[in-house]
Amino acid sequence: MGKQTKNAPALHVQDTSVAFGDFIALHNADLQVKEGEMVALIGASGSGKSTLLRTIDGLQVAAPGSGRIEVFGRKVQRDGRLAKGLHYRRRDIGMIFQSFNLVGRLSLFSNVLIGALGRIPSWRGALGLYPAEDRKMAMDALERVGVAEFAGRRASKLSGGQKQRGAIARALVQGAQMILADEPIASLDPVSARKVMEQLQELNERDGITILVSLHQVDFAIRYCKRVVALKAGKIIYDGPANKMTKKDMIAVYGDEYEDAFWSAEAA
Repeated sequence: MGKQTKNAPALHVQDTSVAFGDFIALHNADLQVKEGEMVALIGASGSGKSTLLRTIDGLQVAAPGSGRIEVFGRKVQRDGRLAKGLHYRRRDIGMIFQSFNLVGRLSLFSNVLIGALGRIPSWRGALGLYPAEDRKMAMDALERVGVAEFAGRRASKLSGGQKQRGAIARALVQGAQMILADEPIASLDPVSARKVMEQLQELNERDGITILVSLHQVDFAIRYCKRVVALKAGKIIYDGPANKMTKKDMIAVYGDEYEDAFWSAEAA
């Protein structure tokens, strides 16, 4: 994606909506994220968190005539149309999914190397002919996230936490300057969830990578992120400091059953 436009936020979402037939999944969303921030997206299932992340990455097209989205000052989509050359602009955005999106039959090492595909000719990637520097980068990334010992193991044989840390390593090999993590700990046990969140926090603090992470576990959001953005029925209804959220704010987001959104971080 190249050098950031001077003074531009890392992420700018303006007046963006997404509709699936008559269902409005995202309603006139406005959001800015500064470079180097780590922001949590919270909200009940169906609130629009995943839709927002997928639209930022260009995996979901906004409604016709709907606003604009820019990442590092470069257009991702505008007026319901994806930007030309989005494939190249997406190189700076690492997407981490709840389902890991690893190829089960490939080794963890090979899955992490996939992050380098944007830098090499497609034929080299198809034949597995990655440059030595990319192979070293992949092993370094696996070492950094703590799963280097499983480099040769098939992804299908790994635990959920190991897969998710592999997905983070892949984003490192990609050279992502922004990570969009869509419910990265939803299917993990508390200990594995803590390790994944600590890894994301470390990437944010040490490398300055901008991170937007959607979470069901509100206590994890408060523990690891300084800022929280809450959605309900496709609308952003809270955007502010994580430690300033009140019981009234929580009820507004989740209703009277708001305590169900907590999963004790202390237990992790």
